[in-house]
Amino acid sequence: MRKRAAFTLLELLIVLTIVSVLLGLLIPAVQKVRAAAGRLSCTNNLKQIGLASHHYASAHGDFPPGVFPPSDLLFGLNIHVALLPYLEQNALYQQAESDCATMPITHLAPPHVGLRTLVKTYQCPVDSRQSFLHRIPQGSVVAVTGYLGVSGVGEEERPSGMIYTFSRTRIRDVSDGTSNTLYFGERPPTPDYRCSWWYMSFAHVASEPFLPINAVRGMPEGTSLGADYLACHPGPYAFTPGDTTSVCHAYHFWSMHPGGANFAFADSSVRFITYAANDIMPALATRAGGEVVQLPD
Repeated sequence: MRKRAAFTLLELLIVLTIVSVLLGLLIPAVQKVRAAAGRLSCTNNLKQIGLASHHYASAHGDFPPGVFPPSDLLFGLNIHVALLPYLEQNALYQQAESDCATMPITHLAPPHVGLRTLVKTYQCPVDSRQSFLHRIPQGSVVAVTGYLGVSGVGEEERPSGMIYTFSRTRIRDVSDGTSNTLYFGERPPTPDYRCSWWYMSFAHVASEPFLPINAVRGMPEGTSLGADYLACHPGPYAFTPGDTTSVCHAYHFWSMHPGGANFAFADSSVRFITYAANDIMPALATRAGGEVVQLPD
């Protein structure tokens, strides 16, 4: 009888060992490339937000408000809505105006269309949660974002940054220089998705933490989010890595990227800032503090 060619057990074990070694080398490389691509896409989103803000400023004379004032039809809605026409989302902006005219409270039935509309520019691709709609405990279906404006240092009553409630910041107001002043940064959604909407209103009971936050501000007083939020320490909070399982990380900037987060500056440039820059974040967050700072390499 003729013998049939085959692998011996030893040869098979050697082949499997070689394959496992190659996979061990390949998988980290693939993950690294994927992470770099996600960070680049996130950078591009913030770049678009920065450029859209400058187009808004050219048309209106000042940067968009953190929250629209009572005199505006869009009272209670925020900067994300203001930027829609400059992000090729004019139809959604017009829908927001129509919805505000008929139903000022965004989450009541029927809810505003924008509340449950995904906007890709407002989603960091590294965090897959931002690509889906979520139902919060109160029943509303909401679209979330990983990008928030920088209101400065201290309390909302004395804003020192670029974006805050009813803000009308102009270029000439940024005496620290637009290339040295933070404008927008990353902060992933909370695990309950109650501090993460891109389309928000004062009318919602959880409105306070939706306001633009800054690098060091602590927990807002009088928040009505619940016991889990009240259990968070009062701050100030540092620019440090966060945790998607804890609501307390709603009160500081961080990202799903390793080592730091992307930030758009007031000149529309975007830089990746490492957590090592925590000590200088307050200086970068103010528009007219007179500080001289240099980002770490």
